[in-house]
Amino acid sequence: MKFTKIFITIGIAMALIQLTACKDANTSDNPLLKPSELPFGAPDFSKIKPTDYLPAIKAAIDDQRQNIKAIVESEEQPNFENTIVAYAESGVLLDRVTSVFDGLCSADKTPVIADTEKKVTPLLTELANEITFNKALFERIKQVYDNEYEKLTGEDQKLLEEVYKKFVRSGALLPEDKMARMKEINVRIADLQQQWGDLLPDATNNAAVWVDNKEDLAGLSEADIAQCKNDAENRGGKAPYCIVIVNTTQQALLTNLENRDLRRKVFEASIHRADGTNKFNTFPLVVEIAKLRAEQAEIMGYKNYASYTLENKMAKTPENVYAFLKDLIKNYSPKADAETKAIEEYAQKTMGADFKLEPYDRFYYSAKMKQEMLGLSDDDIKPYFNIDSVQLNGVFYAANRVYGLTFKQRTDIPTYHPDMKVFEVIDKDGNPLALFYSDFFRRPTKRGGAWMSSFAKQSSFRQQQPVIYNVTNYAKAPEGQPTLITWDEVCTLFHEFGHALHGILSNCKYNMLSGTAVARDFVEMPSQFNESFATIPEIFDNFAKHTETGEPMPADLKAKMLKSINFHSAYALGENLAATCLDMGWHMLASNEIPTADKAAEFETKTLTDIGLMNPQIPPRYSTSYFNHVWGGGYAAGYYSYLWTEVLAVNIADCFAARGPLKPEVGQAMRDIILSRGNTGDLMQMFSEFTGMKSPDASALLKARGL
Repeated sequence: MKFTKIFITIGIAMALIQLTACKDANTSDNPLLKPSELPFGAPDFSKIKPTDYLPAIKAAIDDQRQNIKAIVESEEQPNFENTIVAYAESGVLLDRVTSVFDGLCSADKTPVIADTEKKVTPLLTELANEITFNKALFERIKQVYDNEYEKLTGEDQKLLEEVYKKFVRSGALLPEDKMARMKEINVRIADLQQQWGDLLPDATNNAAVWVDNKEDLAGLSEADIAQCKNDAENRGGKAPYCIVIVNTTQQALLTNLENRDLRRKVFEASIHRADGTNKFNTFPLVVEIAKLRAEQAEIMGYKNYASYTLENKMAKTPENVYAFLKDLIKNYSPKADAETKAIEEYAQKTMGADFKLEPYDRFYYSAKMKQEMLGLSDDDIKPYFNIDSVQLNGVFYAANRVYGLTFKQRTDIPTYHPDMKVFEVIDKDGNPLALFYSDFFRRPTKRGGAWMSSFAKQSSFRQQQPVIYNVTNYAKAPEGQPTLITWDEVCTLFHEFGHALHGILSNCKYNMLSGTAVARDFVEMPSQFNESFATIPEIFDNFAKHTETGEPMPADLKAKMLKSINFHSAYALGENLAATCLDMGWHMLASNEIPTADKAAEFETKTLTDIGLMNPQIPPRYSTSYFNHVWGGGYAAGYYSYLWTEVLAVNIADCFAARGPLKPEVGQAMRDIILSRGNTGDLMQMFSEFTGMKSPDASALLKARGL
């Protein structure tokens, strides 16, 4: 590729400063400040030391400051190239450094990385405030928007629109006093989220349940018991065995754990991990973040934060979100009640008529019902889900059949942890397309959950191909044993790789618009859609092979397993609905309505009660005190997007099924119309163009879930 003509016309003043900055960076000994010599510009973790990040980020901040200064001081008349493109490209060095650093903050936060994060967070917030509220910069941007928007087309017009609206929505048009307050709020929220990011992982690690006797683990497989032993050793050996708490409310081990008192301890450790019943209490952080967000919205002229943040999403308004949610709740609630009644009655057959089902009993007795009714248990199918086979013969195989991609492992590219694997992604024409990293196994330095991100986003303008990674938190089998995963974990691999494909297949001009840089209530669509490939017979048969014999799953077992996917499926929908309504409930409040920290739990109960989801049997997937998506991530007033985009995903999967789910021409259409385009066009139009539907069909969601 060659730099476009636009790059040449950015402006002499800015070009000179960029050249100086690059020259200084290239003569530094800091590997983060030099372009990587590895393929795709991948970060060279063999050279990067933890102590390199702080000076590199400081230097990159200075670099962007100088670039912004050059734009503002340019004597040229503001135009698209010397102002909008120059702004979008002003932080190239900072993007490169922080993309690597952010990855470690989430996946391998050692003490040095944690200390560095504390130091750089206020520096980055200060820089963001400087740029956002730089009047001279915004005047140039506004002048270009007013004079050139109608003249531009395609990605150029979209970039201008996104840049201008970003500044306006951040407060660039506010009067001085309100602008000053917005700056203060930005600084404080960044600090609070930093505290959250430190506190929640510590709380979750501390919530681990220690077990003295192997007998107490009755019901678990030998592999699970070995994992508990391994987890205990990795966490200091306070007892021979340890049950690690994962990020969601329910814990997978409760499915098989026979000891009811231990089930109770595990569940309570999970749900009370950070609510002040022990030394960890996130509620003071929660209520202050919520109050500051509400104040931000009010300063910007909105009734509440949900109204403010939803305006530029597909849903547009809280009313639209609630209409969507309430329709689901109405159809879900009777089925959930019937499901609970059936499980309790089943348990009473063996436990007695006075037995009361508790939330920590539900998975256990549901699994027993499934085994009795379908002749199936998790232990029957788990040997067929070797994580390596799922990735290579399932996730990658599907991408090959649908999009023509092939994957070659690269053992010559260093990683930040020895558990990681790196693959070169090769396009159907034989040309290298991207790098993909996978980091699957949990460790104390990794936050909970699963996610996708990038060390470098695709941009033809920057001549940058994508460098993408997936992270999960699976239990790693003891040395010499294969890592076997559950069906839910299989689906998570397909899900996160759907996000990865959104980044890998991106074909956009500007970094700011490429890959997953789309509205929150669209970004989960490619990932949820990609889950649909896991059950397509050709894909399933290719990865579901016995880890010892290599034999495919027998037809009768496969039929039972696929039938079981929607067994007692009301729970999964209910926990998601409850979490979604908690998120919305907090962000529908005015600043003077935010409860105090000691009333936060009471507010959670009231919110769920008022909307009809206060069900002790089906608690929220994430309770307020450990809802990382909302308080630590980017999903504030946006967690509904998982359900919203599931509708889009099911509609698209139905189109694939009708046209031929593995036909290359169908995959190519999906790639051309949606996956390659990032945020370069209207997202609903993309959906309609591919499906032929004027609007999504929400009824398909309940049908797909077997409800």
